[in-house]
Amino acid sequence: MRKPFDPIDPKGMIAESYVIDGIDAGQCRSIFLDWALSTEIGPNGTAPLITELLTRHGQANPSHPMTEVLREGLACPARTGRRGGRASRVG
Repeated sequence: MRKPFDPIDPKGMIAESYVIDGIDAGQCRSIFLDWALSTEIGPNGTAPLITELLTRHGQANPSHPMTEVLREGLACPARTGRRGGRASRVG
Protein backbone atom coordinates (compact mmCIF):
# COMPACT_ATOMS: atom_id res chain seq x y z
CA MET A 1 0.00 0.00 0.00
CA ARG A 2 1.31 3.41 -0.94
CA LYS A 3 1.73 6.09 1.72
CA PRO A 4 -0.14 9.37 1.19
CA PHE A 5 1.90 12.30 -0.13
CA ASP A 6 3.22 14.57 2.59
CA PRO A 7 4.35 18.02 1.42
CA ILE A 8 6.55 18.49 4.49
CA ASP A 9 8.29 15.12 4.12
CA PRO A 10 7.70 14.28 0.43
CA LYS A 11 10.07 11.30 0.30
CA GLY A 12 9.06 10.10 3.76
CA MET A 13 12.71 10.08 4.83
CA ILE A 14 12.21 11.78 8.19
CA ALA A 15 9.33 9.50 9.16
CA GLU A 16 11.27 6.45 7.99
CA SER A 17 14.29 7.42 10.10
CA TYR A 18 12.19 6.96 13.23
CA VAL A 19 11.49 3.30 12.41
CA ILE A 20 15.07 2.34 11.46
CA ASP A 21 16.45 0.28 14.32
CA GLY A 22 19.87 1.38 15.56
CA ILE A 23 20.15 4.55 13.47
CA ASP A 24 22.81 6.96 14.72
CA ALA A 25 23.16 10.75 14.72
CA GLY A 26 25.45 10.79 11.69
CA GLN A 27 22.95 8.87 9.61
CA CYS A 28 20.18 11.18 10.82
CA ARG A 29 22.22 14.24 9.79
CA SER A 30 22.67 12.75 6.34
CA ILE A 31 18.92 12.12 6.03
CA PHE A 32 18.18 15.63 7.31
CA LEU A 33 20.54 17.19 4.76
CA ASP A 34 18.90 15.22 1.95
CA TRP A 35 15.49 16.34 3.24
CA ALA A 36 16.59 19.99 3.44
CA LEU A 37 17.98 19.94 -0.10
CA SER A 38 14.89 18.29 -1.59
CA THR A 39 12.17 20.22 0.26
CA GLU A 40 10.49 23.31 -1.11
CA ILE A 41 11.22 26.03 1.41
CA GLY A 42 8.53 28.60 2.04
CA PRO A 43 8.95 32.32 2.68
CA ASN A 44 9.58 31.70 6.40
CA GLY A 45 12.44 29.28 5.78
CA THR A 46 12.69 25.78 7.20
CA ALA A 47 11.78 26.59 10.82
CA PRO A 48 8.00 26.04 10.44
CA LEU A 49 8.61 22.75 8.61
CA ILE A 50 11.07 21.49 11.20
CA THR A 51 8.69 22.53 13.99
CA GLU A 52 5.91 20.50 12.36
CA LEU A 53 8.21 17.48 12.02
CA LEU A 54 9.16 17.77 15.70
CA THR A 55 5.48 17.97 16.64
CA ARG A 56 4.72 14.84 14.63
CA HIS A 57 7.67 12.70 15.60
CA GLY A 58 9.74 14.31 18.35
CA GLN A 59 7.18 14.31 21.14
CA ALA A 60 6.79 10.53 20.98
CA ASN A 61 10.54 10.00 20.50
CA PRO A 62 12.34 12.65 22.60
CA SER A 63 15.67 10.77 22.81
CA HIS A 64 15.81 9.63 19.17
CA PRO A 65 18.84 10.89 17.20
CA MET A 66 16.60 12.42 14.51
CA THR A 67 14.80 14.45 17.18
CA GLU A 68 18.15 15.87 18.27
CA VAL A 69 19.09 16.66 14.66
CA LEU A 70 15.77 18.43 14.11
CA ARG A 71 16.30 20.47 17.28
CA GLU A 72 19.77 21.42 16.04
CA GLY A 73 18.17 22.46 12.74
CA LEU A 74 15.97 24.91 14.63
CA ALA A 75 18.88 26.45 16.53
CA CYS A 76 20.20 29.74 15.24
CA PRO A 77 23.63 29.40 13.64
CA ALA A 78 26.48 30.89 15.61
CA ARG A 79 27.48 34.33 14.40
CA THR A 80 31.02 34.35 13.18
CA GLY A 81 31.23 38.12 13.12
CA ARG A 82 32.59 40.20 10.35
CA ARG A 83 34.77 38.30 7.92
CA GLY A 84 36.64 41.30 6.64
CA GLY A 85 36.66 42.96 3.30
CA ARG A 86 38.18 46.05 1.84
CA ALA A 87 37.07 48.33 4.67
CA SER A 88 38.98 46.27 7.25
CA ARG A 89 42.18 46.23 5.18
CA VAL A 90 42.14 49.91 4.24
CA GLY A 91 42.31 52.10 7.34
